[in-house]
Amino acid sequence: MQRLIRTILLSVTAVFLAAAQSDPPGRVGRLNYSNGAVSFRPGDVEDWLPAEINRPLTTGDHLWTDEGARAELHIGTAALRLNSRTAFEFLNLDDNTVQIRLTEGSLNVHLRALGERENFEIDTPNTSVALLRTGEYRIDVNPDNYVTRVTVRGGEGEVTGTGQAFPVRAGEQARITGTDSLSYDTAGAPPLDEWDNFCFARDRREERSESARYVSRDMVGYEDLDDHGAWRTVPEYGAVWVPRGVEAGWAPYHYGHWAWIEPWGWTWVDDAPWGFAPFHYGRWVYVGYWAWVPGPVAVRPVYAPALVAWVGGPRFSMAIGIGGGVAGVAWFPLGPREVYVPAYRASPVYVNRVNVTNTTIVNNINITNINTTNIRYVNREAPGAVTAVPQNAFSSARPVQGAAVPVRGEALQSAQIINTAQVAPSRASVVGGYSGGRVAQPPAAAQNRTVVTRTAPPPAPVPFAQRQQALSANPGRPLDYSQVQQLRGDQAQPARPFVRPAQLPSNANPGGGGAYTPQRTGGQTAPPVQAPPAFQRGRDNPFDRPGTRPSRDAIQAAPQNQAPQSEPNNVPPGRVQRDNPPPRDNPPPRMEREVQPPPPSPRPQRETPQRDAPPVRTERPAQSERPAQPQRQAPPDRQGQREPRREDRKDDREKKQ
Repeated sequence: MQRLIRTILLSVTAVFLAAAQSDPPGRVGRLNYSNGAVSFRPGDVEDWLPAEINRPLTTGDHLWTDEGARAELHIGTAALRLNSRTAFEFLNLDDNTVQIRLTEGSLNVHLRALGERENFEIDTPNTSVALLRTGEYRIDVNPDNYVTRVTVRGGEGEVTGTGQAFPVRAGEQARITGTDSLSYDTAGAPPLDEWDNFCFARDRREERSESARYVSRDMVGYEDLDDHGAWRTVPEYGAVWVPRGVEAGWAPYHYGHWAWIEPWGWTWVDDAPWGFAPFHYGRWVYVGYWAWVPGPVAVRPVYAPALVAWVGGPRFSMAIGIGGGVAGVAWFPLGPREVYVPAYRASPVYVNRVNVTNTTIVNNINITNINTTNIRYVNREAPGAVTAVPQNAFSSARPVQGAAVPVRGEALQSAQIINTAQVAPSRASVVGGYSGGRVAQPPAAAQNRTVVTRTAPPPAPVPFAQRQQALSANPGRPLDYSQVQQLRGDQAQPARPFVRPAQLPSNANPGGGGAYTPQRTGGQTAPPVQAPPAFQRGRDNPFDRPGTRPSRDAIQAAPQNQAPQSEPNNVPPGRVQRDNPPPRDNPPPRMEREVQPPPPSPRPQRETPQRDAPPVRTERPAQSERPAQPQRQAPPDRQGQREPRREDRKDDREKKQ
């Protein structure tokens, strides 16, 4: 009997593990700022394209900032900024891991929160850097001489390579040189330069965000809502956000294009500079104007490729008036409390999470068993809500506003509601309709340079050309996990080129686990950034010491008399603080230092002042031995007179009366 129960439990566990493996990540990266020539390459094609604001970034995607260019992207609460001539790739991006391949350039990371099971790793040509605490970090890679500099303004990092590891703490900079045999030296962090000041200014902008009162900072794209809209209160829905400066007749999911991004499939890419959070989280509703309802404040809302309902049916393409037998695709935004049914395969747990973290579901017991044909959608008849385009315009990533066609009311009433656009992607769907032309690319050496990894990354994405035939067999639905694994087994190239594992210290896996988990200390949530560290004085300030004074530009850039904003009660509570881990039983060996610092001068011993010993108390003399006390003399004019008693004075007063 026990053997049967054990077999059943193992079978159930295997089913849940298989379902969890098929779930896509609940978070993505987003390029939200670029200045200059910034290029992008999807992980499943070999072509470089001009980088698009609002295109979701995931495992395998590349970025390149050309000479004089800069870029900023967000992953949850983390802000990543790329300086000029920086080659960047996501080796892994999922719910628990951010792993970056940095082959040259400068990367600044502001880490606001770090979960107990989260890993944040930056891999360079000669070392791997793990960020262990919230704080501000800068990684500089010079590929010409294999030098990596790790600067920690706040937080703590750990550098690993050639079987050795060492920490870099707040206020320090480590310089690592070599490849197979590494050497390093540490010193105080240098003064802030112009690049540091730029990054701190961007951080201060986010810390003053009013939208953080209404949504979680884990919601990617919230930082751009303040400049392009306003928050209002609608009795039925609570706090809503209304875009500002949109043209007459504007409607959600109408100004942008569709792109095919694995593992989600058809993904909306909006044209507006604020157009990320309102199209991948929450719901839209028409209340005389279009308003975005963010839903309940969640610690980490789950990303969705597009929160829309698709309109279809066997005769819908003829009814929208396209003509010529050309099929069409139509959609409208989901409203509050309406369930999103993904087109990709996902577990019931995922479907529940992607809905309850983005809207209020009244009854989520059967949330995974939704019949989309029996629902009255609140936005289906809203002005301008339904958008329709020809299939060829849809699949080629053409701008929707230029390809949209009107939809007659009677055609919409007879159309069916489905949960996917039944259109097979083409190569243009992946590259975003780019027609060609010169695009800045990183040097071939930067693209092919190997980096050192502490954690084994997942296999590289299967090329789109290898998946295209299988995608055509089931239009509109991404391949499931087993299909991808089968295609990956047919690949002739290695699973993940241009990486080599670091030789971990002997105590890397004390429990016999797989990946190396570095030691961590400190809390989980970073304090708000009110000013760069160079502007704060105090004994804990690493820059308040000789040789590390801030630059004049940094001082001039400091904000004057800025008080932090108070936040209402609906702000998500801060994450719990983690306890300090126990000390290592077997600390990792130290790398050979290139330059041995001089031994610290002995601190002079403070001289303790010598106090005089207290006098020795002698025995109290007997009464007969005490010296006679002098007699108290009365005043001259009152000698020989007795001081009248209180009773005598009282009698005198009564006689006078």
